[in-house]
Amino acid sequence: MLCSLAGKAALVSSSLLAFTLAPGMLAVPAAAQQRGPVQRVVQGKVTDGANAALKGAVVYLKDGHTLSVKSFIADDQGEYRFGQLAQNTDYEIWAEHDGKKSSVKTISSFDSKNQFYINLKIDK
Repeated sequence: MLCSLAGKAALVSSSLLAFTLAPGMLAVPAAAQQRGPVQRVVQGKVTDGANAALKGAVVYLKDGHTLSVKSFIADDQGEYRFGQLAQNTDYEIWAEHDGKKSSVKTISSFDSKNQFYINLKIDK
C-alpha cells in the first residue's frame, strides 16, 4: 500500500511539474508570434538628369511571386516608400514621369537587408 501511495504521489507531482512548465514554455512562442515575420521596406527619391526631385512621378513595385504591381506617387521632394514587403520575395522597382521611364532595379530575396534606399533617375 505504501508503494502504491508513493507511486501515485510521484505521478501527481510529475503532472503538476508538467502543468507548471507548460505556461512558461508557451510564453516564448507567443512572444515570437507577436513580433511576426520580418518585413522589408524600400524607399528612395525620384530625380531627373540634373538631380532635381520629380514631384508626381509614379513609382511601381512588382512582386516577382504574384506579379502584382503596387504604385506610389512621389511627394513634393520626389520621395516614395513601400512598406510591409515579404522577406522571401523578389521585387522589381522603377519610376515613370511624363512618358519617360527610369531603369528597372531589382530587390532579391537572397539579400538579407530589411531596409533598402533606391534612388530612381529619369533622364528628360
